[in-house]
Amino acid sequence: MGYAYEELAQYFANTPLALYGVYRTQLEANRVYGGHVDKPTARCGVLIALDGEAEFLFDDESYLLAPGKVLIGGAGRRLEIIAGERGFRYCLVHYLPVHVDSDKALLDRSEEGAAAEGRIREPRDIAFLEAALAPELLRLVDSLLEADSSPDFMNLLEKKSIFYQIIANVLQSERHGQNKESYPVIEDAIQYIQTHFTEPITLATLAERYKLKAKYFSHLFTKYTGMGPIDYLIHYRMNKAQEWLQTKQFSVSAVARSVGYADPYYFSRLFKKYKGIAPSQIGLIGRELER
Repeated sequence: MGYAYEELAQYFANTPLALYGVYRTQLEANRVYGGHVDKPTARCGVLIALDGEAEFLFDDESYLLAPGKVLIGGAGRRLEIIAGERGFRYCLVHYLPVHVDSDKALLDRSEEGAAAEGRIREPRDIAFLEAALAPELLRLVDSLLEADSSPDFMNLLEKKSIFYQIIANVLQSERHGQNKESYPVIEDAIQYIQTHFTEPITLATLAERYKLKAKYFSHLFTKYTGMGPIDYLIHYRMNKAQEWLQTKQFSVSAVARSVGYADPYYFSRLFKKYKGIAPSQIGLIGRELER
């Protein structure tokens, strides 16, 4: 994919996770914390820097944490922390990916398709991002800490919901930060595609709409979303098609026309390419998983 926020979004969207502790910690100034130098970290973490500075040394990799910096990942690595002159305050959430059974994997493949598969992210991988410490993110951190302290299952469910909201907030902030000038245009283009997906749309007409050269518009769109504008359009159409096929109320031909394809055979080839399964088999997978 090439862009950390898109790779991470795909990972968190497709990977079942188990959440563990949530901590808001203050480290004393000018101290070295080496609790994981001899005993590697056991879990991944989402670490959001809130105040002060600290250097995190994961094996031979150094990361300077300051307010708004975010680390994600880092399981199974040796870690040493060197707090700065003002100390360091941060929020940390521990998580691990969980085992996925074969039926779930089959369903995921039918939903995402071979074309959407990217590099497999390992728990030890580290992403270093930047997210503005806006009031909304700080409110989510407070809510996550509150939900973590409750033992009942409704609050545990709320904890997981808030965790994903934090991930989405951080990744959206990183995406906007890397696309400061272009993101209003691309957000508008995304909205246009989603509103007009049943109509003929080409790269040339999209680029002309924003008075940009097609190649440059495609570059900006790909950097922002992780895929080209026409690929995005086809993905969106295939997702809508799958949604309608799963109702079992419409024929393949009717669904094809509804997402902008007059030729049902061409639509079927595209659907199989993007979803990894023929459109006529969508209902069959659902029945297999219900058994």
